[in-house]
Amino acid sequence: MELWDVYDMYRNKTNRTTIRGTELQSGDYHLVVHVCIFNSNGEMLIQQRQPFKEGWSNMWDITVGGSAVAGDSSQTAAQRELYEEIGLKLDFENIRPHLTMHFDRGFDDIYIIEKDVDLHTLRLQYEEVQAVKWASKEDILSMIRSGEFITYHESLIELLFVLRKKRGSTKLLAK
Repeated sequence: MELWDVYDMYRNKTNRTTIRGTELQSGDYHLVVHVCIFNSNGEMLIQQRQPFKEGWSNMWDITVGGSAVAGDSSQTAAQRELYEEIGLKLDFENIRPHLTMHFDRGFDDIYIIEKDVDLHTLRLQYEEVQAVKWASKEDILSMIRSGEFITYHESLIELLFVLRKKRGSTKLLAK
C-alpha cells in the first residue's frame, strides 16, 4: 500500500495522507516528479515501460517519473525514482525542479539534468522498465506520432529540449 501526502491548491501539505488509487477529495492534490536526463550530444535518456505494467504498457517515456510517497520532498522523490527505475544514483539535495506543471489532481515537478550516462551501467527495475536508450527530439516526436511514446504534448517535449541548456538546468560532471 502506497501512501501519498495530500497538498492544498497552494502546495502546502495538509498533514493528511491518502492511499494511492483512492480518489482525492475536491481541493486535494498530490505530487509527481519527472527527471529528464540529457547527454552532451543533446539526446534525452528515455525508458520503455514493461508490457505487463499497468498504464502505458510497452510505451516509451521520458527518463523517469512517479508519485512522491508520504514524507517525500520533491527532491527525495526524484532521487528515489531515478535510483529505483534505472539504478542511477544522484544527489538532489541542492537541485530544484526546472519547472512545475499543474494537472487536475496535482503538481508535476520536472528536473532537467545534463549528464553523460553509460547505459550499460544502469540497473533497470524489472517491474517497471524493459529498456533504455538515448533519443533525439526528432526521434521522440516521431515516436509520439507513431503511438510508441506516451502522448505528451509535442510542445512539452520541444520545451524540455530548449530548456536543457538554460538557467535552472543542472549539469553534473561524470564521476
